[in-house]
Amino acid sequence: MKLKDKVVVITGASSGIGKSLAIELAKRGANLVLGARQYVTLCTLAQNIETQHHVRAVAVQCDVTVADDCAMLIKQAVLTFGRVDVLINNAGISMRALFKDADLSVLKSLMDVNFWGTVYCTKYALPEVLKTQGSIVAVSSIAGYKGLPGRSGYSASKFAMNGFMDSLREENLKTGVHVMVACPGFTASNIRNTALNQKGTPQGESTLEEDKMMTSDEVATIISNGIEARKRTLIMTRQGKLTVLMSKFFPALLDKMVYNVFAKERNPLLK
Repeated sequence: MKLKDKVVVITGASSGIGKSLAIELAKRGANLVLGARQYVTLCTLAQNIETQHHVRAVAVQCDVTVADDCAMLIKQAVLTFGRVDVLINNAGISMRALFKDADLSVLKSLMDVNFWGTVYCTKYALPEVLKTQGSIVAVSSIAGYKGLPGRSGYSASKFAMNGFMDSLREENLKTGVHVMVACPGFTASNIRNTALNQKGTPQGESTLEEDKMMTSDEVATIISNGIEARKRTLIMTRQGKLTVLMSKFFPALLDKMVYNVFAKERNPLLK
């Protein structure tokens, strides 16, 4: 499926992977419906995309934790373009706190955004995507295959997302709808700066080495290629592929390796 002239809805489009996806898809000729809470930033992005890439881009203020907002996002896409070819569930937040220290509201917030945001948007988009035999995409994580210390809520939400998308794929094997899960490794973006601490406020500074990570532009290119090729699953980076493999065959050894990695981050939670 070529993306030229397709209508693509992207959540969490104002920054990070979502913003990079918007620009990459515009380069490929797609028309965009961009959803995020940061409406002013989103409008600026949409205007820049229209000017530079000569496609249409519509900004819609959307909090994916609110079902009515998700319904309105899809409704706006249909009102503007008459169709939805691709939904990319990209909106997401992370956390950094040991479970024993974290307020329960932190885990609920992650499930509301990462899991329920995907469910809500997919629920309203699916009838339109069925008409076009298009794609439903979820931007998940390697943390959806392996629980990470200090990220219990994040891993739980991504495991849930993966299970939901797997069921959705089975239900649509004969409908022509393409269902894809994209799992980047650690990606240099603002998701760690906005990650919630044990009290539910943004930690403000990444504790990992951002300069050694994939860029959001690289992730966006891989996802866009995956949509065009109608891939099932995208596991990015050698580290990610090794993690998925070891989680199946050497889980105890992987536990120790992951522990050692996170024990070396700045201001480690693991002592």
